[in-house]
Amino acid sequence: MTANTMPTDEMPTDEMPTDAMPVEVWSDVVCPWCCIGRAHLKQALGEFEHGDAVEVTWRSFELDPTAPAQATEPLADQLGRKYGGTPADIQAMFAGVTARAAAVGLDFRFDTAQSGNTVDAHRLLHLARESGQQDQVKERFFTAYFTEGEAIGDPDTLARLAKQAGLDPTEVDDVLATDRYLDAVRADEAEARELQVSGVPFFVIDRRYAVAGAQPTEVLVGALRRAWAEREAA
Repeated sequence: MTANTMPTDEMPTDEMPTDAMPVEVWSDVVCPWCCIGRAHLKQALGEFEHGDAVEVTWRSFELDPTAPAQATEPLADQLGRKYGGTPADIQAMFAGVTARAAAVGLDFRFDTAQSGNTVDAHRLLHLARESGQQDQVKERFFTAYFTEGEAIGDPDTLARLAKQAGLDPTEVDDVLATDRYLDAVRADEAEARELQVSGVPFFVIDRRYAVAGAQPTEVLVGALRRAWAEREAA
C-alpha cells in the first residue's frame, strides 16, 4: 500500500508542537511488523533532508485486548489456533518474518517470545512521552519481547525494562499500581477506529498522509518529502 492523502479534518491537532513535523505511529509492542516498521522509519528519517525536524509519537494499538497478562502456551501454538495452519506453516511464517527483520538489523527469536496483554506497556509509553523518552522505551520493549524472551505482559518485567530504559522508578511504579494513562490508551485506540485502522503499523505524517503497514523505507521517505513540501507551501 502506498501513501494516501488523508483529509486533515479527520484528525485532531492538539498536543503537536508547531515547530516540528509530527509523525504518529499506531503500533503494538508484540507486533513484528511494527518493530520492522520502526526500523524502516528510522532509516527513512536518516535519509530525509529534514529528519531532525520530525517528532515521532507512538500511539497505542492492542492486537489482542483480551489477551491474559501472560500467555500459558508457546507463541506458535497461539498463532496456530488463532489463524489456522499446520505447525510447519507457522514455522515457515516465523522464518520469513525473521529474515525480513534480519535485513534491517533485528534479531527475532519467536521460539522464546512470551506474549501477553500489552495495555500496561502502552500506559508506560504514554508516561515516557511526557519526558521525551518514548522511542527509547519503545525500542527497549521491542528488544525485550522479540530478542530476549521477556514476558511483556508481566508488570514486574515491564517495571524493570522501563527503568532500564531511563524512566523514573517512582513514576513507573505509580503507573503500574494504578490506572494512570489508561484513558490515553483508550483515546488512541478510539482514534484508530475512527481512522478505520485495521492493521499496524499505521503511520500518519503531518496529518496529511497515511501509510499502512511496514512499507519499504523509500515509501516513507517519499511520504515525508511530500508532506514537508505541502507544509512549506501552506
